[in-house]
Amino acid sequence: MKRDTIQATNLLIFLFALISPETFCQQPTKPFPWPEGKQAAISLTFDDARASQVNGGTALLDKYGVKATFYLVPAAVKSQLSGWKKAVASGHEIGNHSLNHPCSGNFVWSRSKALEEYTLEKMEEELVEANKQIKEMLGVDCKVFAYPCGQTFVGRGEGTQSYVPIAAKLFDNSRGWMDEAANDPSYVDFAQLTGVESDGKDFDKILLLIEQAKKSGQWLVLAGHEMGEGGDQTTRLAMLEELMKYAADPANGIWLAPVGTVADYVSSKR
Repeated sequence: MKRDTIQATNLLIFLFALISPETFCQQPTKPFPWPEGKQAAISLTFDDARASQVNGGTALLDKYGVKATFYLVPAAVKSQLSGWKKAVASGHEIGNHSLNHPCSGNFVWSRSKALEEYTLEKMEEELVEANKQIKEMLGVDCKVFAYPCGQTFVGRGEGTQSYVPIAAKLFDNSRGWMDEAANDPSYVDFAQLTGVESDGKDFDKILLLIEQAKKSGQWLVLAGHEMGEGGDQTTRLAMLEELMKYAADPANGIWLAPVGTVADYVSSKR
């Protein structure tokens, strides 16, 4: 029995020698090198070219010197053209949000432009045309895109296809919607950036997201629609003001910048 015990002990020692220490304890990852030692990045983004964005929203951003990313539907730009030209002159980033904002036909309002009835060719034509119209109106070449409704497919059933590759071909980066987490700058696919909803939230809710992002050195892309004080799909101006004041304090370690600016920086560091 003694010999058997010794042999068993020697076998265990041998097996443990083969196992790396990393098997038992997760090694800390190296923090992502954000500019000036910042702990996390935040991008403010808004969809659809809604009137409230240039009728009050951009004025608040400009007051604090903050630049946001606006994903535009060309038809909505035309009714507020002077406001959007001013936004461009102020340095805000302009992106593409498609020509007709197609989403699943499960949304009744999208039944006439349902993604289930789209083809990849039709989607590419629509994105190219939206780029063309935005360029004609605002003189901007769109390098960033947001998927309408956060949906990235065309077709249905066995014929369903992803149009992420088309977005990746046409744009430097593309953002989703209603996602649950911030982006890991060391890993993120620029064609599928996560977008976390900012609509309907007070600053205390946003602060929880920020603190979580800071723990892992992540990039939080906030996504909203209307910019005002209340109502459906509205990012509250009071919340934005608190957020911008928070980010302005160097002690909080936040880099607040448009999507394209952060993406270019992340790309350069990878």
